[in-house]
Amino acid sequence: MSAPAVQRFSVVGPVLITPKRLSDARGFFSETYSKRSFAEAGIDLDFVQDNHSLSADAGTVRGLHFQEPPFAQDKLVRVTRGRVLDVAVDIRRSSPTYGRHVAVELSAENWHQFLIPKGFAHGFCTLEPDTEVLYKVSAFYSAEHERGIRWHDPAIGIAWPSGAGAVLSARDASLPVFADLVSPFE
Repeated sequence: MSAPAVQRFSVVGPVLITPKRLSDARGFFSETYSKRSFAEAGIDLDFVQDNHSLSADAGTVRGLHFQEPPFAQDKLVRVTRGRVLDVAVDIRRSSPTYGRHVAVELSAENWHQFLIPKGFAHGFCTLEPDTEVLYKVSAFYSAEHERGIRWHDPAIGIAWPSGAGAVLSARDASLPVFADLVSPFE
């Protein structure tokens, strides 16, 4: 298959990717990741782990998370069932868009994937019940390197949907605000 469609943003780094999907009477086939096709689109990463989450309730928020170096992760996120508002916040101190974010809707229907590079905090809110999110990461999970910022900090200004945060882990509820972040990313 050919390279996927790619959309870039004013916040440099995150990329919205739409893989080709071939449909017929049986259903569809899609090459959701090909190192060669992604490289043709200017994306050359090595992924080492796949993660899969299920959120039973709409309004579930997961994030905003990141891992510090040397376990910083690039993430390639997609939804296989349901819909999410997916968000990447620039936490690179020297970036002209430090503190700004990109938000996109990912769904099983629109078939978009969101590439979130190292130096961004990531989170999402489910827009439908029983939403499944799959994502590839470029570094292994390390609990001691995992950090985050509060998902609804007004300083970041994310326009979360109505009902966001209806389900939230105790850990995510207690993450620090953006002003208290000591970012490890230059």
